[in-house]
Amino acid sequence: MAQVLAPQLQQSLALLQAPTLELRALVTQEMQQNVVLEEVPDINQEIDQEDRKREEERDTPEPVDLAEPPADVKYDPATEPPANEPVDDFQAEFERLAQLDQEWRDHFSQTSVPNRTSAEDEEKRAFMFESLVAETSLQEFLMEQLRMSDLPASQMQVGVMLVGNIDDYGYLQLKLEDIASSTGVPLEQLQEILKLIQGFHPPGVGARDLRECLLLQLERAGRTESLEYRIIRDHMESLGKRRLPEIARQTGTHVEEVQEAAERISHLEPRPGRAFLPDNQQYVVPEVFIQKVGDDYQATTNDEQIPHLRISNIYKDMMANPATSEADREYIRDKIRAGKFLIKSIHQRQETILKIANEIIKRQREFLDKGVTHLKPMTMVQIAEVVGVHETTVSRAVSGKYVQTPHGVFEMKFFFTSGVKTADGGDLSNTSVKEMLLELVKSEPPSAPYSDDQIVKLLAEKNIVLARRTVAKYRSELNILPSNLRRVY
Repeated sequence: MAQVLAPQLQQSLALLQAPTLELRALVTQEMQQNVVLEEVPDINQEIDQEDRKREEERDTPEPVDLAEPPADVKYDPATEPPANEPVDDFQAEFERLAQLDQEWRDHFSQTSVPNRTSAEDEEKRAFMFESLVAETSLQEFLMEQLRMSDLPASQMQVGVMLVGNIDDYGYLQLKLEDIASSTGVPLEQLQEILKLIQGFHPPGVGARDLRECLLLQLERAGRTESLEYRIIRDHMESLGKRRLPEIARQTGTHVEEVQEAAERISHLEPRPGRAFLPDNQQYVVPEVFIQKVGDDYQATTNDEQIPHLRISNIYKDMMANPATSEADREYIRDKIRAGKFLIKSIHQRQETILKIANEIIKRQREFLDKGVTHLKPMTMVQIAEVVGVHETTVSRAVSGKYVQTPHGVFEMKFFFTSGVKTADGGDLSNTSVKEMLLELVKSEPPSAPYSDDQIVKLLAEKNIVLARRTVAKYRSELNILPSNLRRVY
């Protein structure tokens, strides 16, 4: 029988995985649905007011409903009294979540092939949990297709040059005549290579104007005999001015047919590179700030963007009022219970993220002192063991989260990478090795760029032992061309 997570546990997982801005939206939505929750405008001022109130009322006990003690605005696990009902026991709920997670893993391990751990299995497993999904630009996408094409090596550099002159919308910016004049490459050869590139995906890429872009898309779809193809080819200007009767007269068709063709044309893509454009409306808000304090580093969570919640005193008073009906008490009690769980979930989220950040400080001290080239290998399993959670919890906790460091803002997943053994027995993150490789290529002589074998030797001088195929793999991941295509004559 399939097991389903309780709604509260689903909520706690959603809060753990949500980045700051999304978390605020989730909390705001919950406040709208739960009448007993309210936001504290100034948490420090509220704490002072609560402290003064406790001092004034220390010797004056107030009546409360013992069945459900009122929730305090601040949650301190050390002072939180044990709950009588399982739903109020936050730790018990998370232990149950871990149990369910373990039961699922046991189930799949019994119904699948026995686990034979190997280096390749570990690499795949690490990739699944820790790999970063990198956005691919249009130029990178075209370069990959160019490498896989049948273009002779002698013409590959010309293809690279043409791809480099295609803008983010997918259009070739320079005229072939100007390129031929400045490079000495025959115009016929440029036309042949451009035709090859125009056959790449996305359809319409490499066009020199809108008309050619739309025609390329129709040719790719096998619609060269269609009315819309004829309209774009012969009557583009009239179409732009919506002179449909004129087009109908010149093409010998009815206006209704021209209207239908114009509708089909409107579904073509005028900007083939649109899908590869970055989303400029995304904002990154760091979850954690790592700052140097004296000779050490200190991590603090970003609490400013998260609403500080409390249980409204109005409903506490209603619970303490003997005149409140039992039905109202039950309703308020359920809402208070849900509100307490939400407050505790937020607290648990912040604590988990802070613990992970502190482990990053401990393990990545050289990175914080010296920069990316000194990043150490670190896995989620290692952090999970120290923090006391499962690695999937670490994966959720760092997903979409960012940390501000002395060297800039990084996604938290950036710090989780596999390692490379150095000649002196140490470990170095593969991210650091890639950074070194990139620096080598940047500093190479333009007329004599380093081959992969030369890069292997140069890295060996830095006590980094890599196989040639590994260098080629890293170079490809960094979108660095082979040495023969990097040469500047």
